[in-house]
Amino acid sequence: MQGKENKKKSFFSIPWVQTITASLICILLGLLIGFIVLLIIKPENAVEGISKVLKNFWNYNAKRQPKYFGQTLVKTVPLLMCSMSVLFAYKVGLFNIGVAGQYVIGAGASLYCALGLGLPWWVCLLAAVVFGALWGSIPGILKAYRNVNEVISGIMLNWIGLYLINTILTQVKNPTGKDTYTVASQNPSALIPSLGLNSWFGNEKTVTIAIPLAIIIAVAVWVLLSKTRLGYELKATGLNKNAAMYCGMREKFNIILTTAIAGALAALGAAMLFLTDSMQWECTQSSVPAMGFNGIAAAFLGGLNPIGAIFSSYFIQHITEGGAQVTTLGYFSQISDFISSFIIYLCAFVLFFRGIMSRKPGDRAGRSKKGGKQA
Repeated sequence: MQGKENKKKSFFSIPWVQTITASLICILLGLLIGFIVLLIIKPENAVEGISKVLKNFWNYNAKRQPKYFGQTLVKTVPLLMCSMSVLFAYKVGLFNIGVAGQYVIGAGASLYCALGLGLPWWVCLLAAVVFGALWGSIPGILKAYRNVNEVISGIMLNWIGLYLINTILTQVKNPTGKDTYTVASQNPSALIPSLGLNSWFGNEKTVTIAIPLAIIIAVAVWVLLSKTRLGYELKATGLNKNAAMYCGMREKFNIILTTAIAGALAALGAAMLFLTDSMQWECTQSSVPAMGFNGIAAAFLGGLNPIGAIFSSYFIQHITEGGAQVTTLGYFSQISDFISSFIIYLCAFVLFFRGIMSRKPGDRAGRSKKGGKQA
């Protein structure tokens, strides 16, 4: 009996098991609260409503399912890249709340290069990476040389970036509306090449090579952080920059490099979405896109692991798309946003539940005994 108990304890002490378990707890709690809200508002449709959230593209008939599945994958790509941006900075001891602004800069750089300068898709992607890295490095420079909190500078830059891009993209805006021109109508060469599986996705042309490219980048981030000397130095700098400096590491350079890479990842995610022509930029928008902030949730739900973030990013986008369909059951449109956002909010508690599972059974007893002795 003791051998079996030891095996169970050792199994749940494995980090990836703890991460998956904690993520599932958060997901189930979020769905439960969402279901309770639906019960309160309209009890007769609550079961079907929560079912629609979970089914997403399976709510459609067999012919339309591949198309909507493809659309979910397309929107998962920028979310995955934003989660990569957040977790990369977090692994180095920085909280990149400026990911939304970096995402905006990537959208603006890629769309202006495509619509204003007529450049091909790969140059537009590179432009997004370069400008995203430059924008992301600003909080890093302030942090490294003036010890300015990256959260404060990141929030400020989110809004500066939004209104800056709104102003720039008015030059390529369709005069009859609020949005920019479609890439297909102005510069088809700027469209990211199709994945070649359009027949599998109901002729959904927005399914491009950005999907496998994003997965490759996620794996590359994992390799960089876990298997390379640079990754070790970056994490060491995040843990204690003074100790890193004492060991001969370039702590200021590492901080700036981290925020630059994080900015490049978020900006690349935006370019991967807008260069598929699945949506256009609204030049009059007054709020920062939610994609950047959702990336924070995806990073934590994935246990701050690049591989886990691939699955968590898809799940969050899956329930977001599915949640939009509860309006067909007589619920207000805000209800779908509430359910999705509550699940996303609970994602922040993954590390909390994981910490609880990491505690040994004797920890509390030991602390109580020490407390008794001191008393």
